[in-house]
Parts: sequence; C-alpha cells; structure tokens
Amino acid sequence: MVRALVYLVIILLGLCISPFLVGSKGYLYLAIGDYQVETSIFFAVIALIIFYSLLQLVEFVVVWLLNMVLSSRYLPERWRKKAARKHTLLGALALAEEDWLAAEKAMAKGAEKGEIPALNLLAAARAAHHQDNHQARDEYLAKAQLEPLAAKAVGTTRTRYLLQQGDLIAAREELDKLNPTSKSKLPVLKLAIELYQAQQDWQALKLLLPIVSKKQILADDALQALSLKTNLALLTQAAKANEQELEKCWHWLSRAERKQAEYIALYAIGLSRFERKDEAVKMLLKQVKTSASPSIFKAVAEVLTPADVEAKKQLLALETQFENNVDYQTCLAKLYQQNHDYHQAKIWWQKACYLQDDKNSLHALADAQEHLGELNRALQSRRNAAKLG
Repeated sequence: MVRALVYLVIILLGLCISPFLVGSKGYLYLAIGDYQVETSIFFAVIALIIFYSLLQLVEFVVVWLLNMVLSSRYLPERWRKKAARKHTLLGALALAEEDWLAAEKAMAKGAEKGEIPALNLLAAARAAHHQDNHQARDEYLAKAQLEPLAAKAVGTTRTRYLLQQGDLIAAREELDKLNPTSKSKLPVLKLAIELYQAQQDWQALKLLLPIVSKKQILADDALQALSLKTNLALLTQAAKANEQELEKCWHWLSRAERKQAEYIALYAIGLSRFERKDEAVKMLLKQVKTSASPSIFKAVAEVLTPADVEAKKQLLALETQFENNVDYQTCLAKLYQQNHDYHQAKIWWQKACYLQDDKNSLHALADAQEHLGELNRALQSRRNAAKLG
C-alpha cells in the first residue's frame, strides 16, 4: 500500500514538472571511466523511470520463481496427505460393510501420512483381528501404542482381542497393566468382569463387585446374578479346601447374603464335611421350616444319612405343609433311596413325578421299580423319560 502511494506521488510530480522539462530540456553530462554520456534532463528522467520499473519487474519475477521452487518441494507431501485422507475414507466405508481385508489395506495406507495415524492403526488392527491375522493385528497395535495418548486405548483393545482369541493368560497380563480400579473407565471394568469369569478368578471378581455396583455397570438383575454366581463359586471352593477357608468365605458375605438359602445350603454342606454335621443339620432344618427352597432340600438330601433318623422324622412331619412341593418329595425319595428302602423311595418318586415330569426323577423311579422287580413299570418309566428328551 505504501509502495503504491509512493508511485502515485512520483507520477503526480512528473505530471507537474513535465511542462517545465519540455520547455527547458537542460543538459546532462555523465562520465564513467572511459565512457561518456551526454543527454537532456528530460530523457534522463524518463530513462530512470523505465529502469526502476524494469528493476521492479525483475524483482517480482525473481520472487515468484523462488516461491515456486520452494513450494514445489512440498507438493509430494501434500499429495500424500490427500491420498491418506482418501484411503482413510475408503477404509471407514469398508469397515462399515465389514469388508475386513479391504479395510485393513486402506487403513494401513492411510496411517502412513494420515492426520491421526493411531486411529488408522487401531482400525487396521480391528480388521486384521476379524481375519484371525493375529501377527498383523499385534504389529498395528504396537505402532499405535507409540502415540502416548493412545497407550491405554491400545491396552484395552489388545486385552479384548486376546480374550476373544482365547489366550486368557496373555489377556490377564494386559489387564493387570491397566490395573482395574474405581478410577478405571467402563470398558476396562467390563473386560475385567468378563476375563475374571473366564479364568474363574472368583476372588478378584468378588473384590470388583462393589465397584461394579457403585458405577452401575450392570443392570440390577445382572449384578445380582453375577454376585450369586461369584459367592456360590467361592463357597464351593472353600468347602473343598478346609474349614478355615469356609469360615473366611462365609463371613466375607454380607449379613443379608448370609440369610439367602443358596448360600446357607452350600455352607451347611461344607460344615458337614468338616465334622460339624449336627450344626449343618440344625441349620438346614431351621431353614426348611421357615423358608424352604430347592437348594435347601437338595442340601438336606446330601447332608443327611440313614443314621439321621430324628431329622428324617422332622421332615416327614412336614408332609402336609409340602404336599405340593416337588422338591420336598424328591428330597425324601433320595433319602429313602440312600437307605435302600426302595419301596418308600418308589412312593416318593411317584409323588414327585406326579407333580412335575422330570427326566431324572423318572429314571430314579425306574431304578426303584427295577429293584422291586417291577420290570414292566420300570420300562414304561424309562420310555416316559425318553419322551422328555
């Protein structure tokens, strides 16, 4: 803008003084070495203007050429970035169509000069995983992990892929690096839930359950089912270990949980194995009288022996109360069958089968009938069981 203003001033001055220059041409003499120049002042001024204009033109041309040369050095880089965007778009479309091979190739190419290479590499790893190309998948993930901000995302992704692959040991190593805690993100906690169950690491899952409940990762029904599964597994393991582990596991349960029939049944079975049978029988009979459940009746049939005559009498006294309870009928049938009293066992198996057709009950009834010599009836019972599939 300043340069244009200077030009305008020069032109205006030239217009103002040109009449005087034309009227009085003047005289100019220049001597440079052996060269001598004689000319009028008017011609000299015109020559200077033309020379300056040519000088400006040469400057413009030189600057333009320099800019062209410098910018041409970056043209291939621009072309590569443009190609990378194109490959990324094609890869995303291929992922949407689940064309895993095309997606892997496009995303891998797009990662070379892409704006966010880690995203391309993660997408390529996903496509490779779906093709069971584990080596390529791991290579993509290793490259993506070089980006510091993507390290945790890569760790989570690698854990998920290893879990889906069935490599539980390697998946656990990756999960331990992520260190699932209350501060972890939901995907990490969900992976921990799935992996702990796959490895049957019930103690780790038990420690994780309060966090799962606090963050509401699972629905209430799913959380209750997972808690039940975890606690039952822990009680079962403890009952097979020793009495100290059983007591430790039992008191690990909350007060409300220690009132649930499923846990009481397993705890009683464990007590009976460690010479605390009387305590177990007392606990089970108390539970039968208050709020009996299938798990309690099943535990009663497992804990009681033919020598527990008094306990069996207490059960028989409840016949009127549980005349329509198939679990009660099945429990007594098992107790009589343990005592080789096949006549009574047949009666109770018949009651159980009358209340509910069950394949196992029908086979047990057939066994009792065979011991009593009722072969035709036993054959019919097995046919009925076969019909149930």
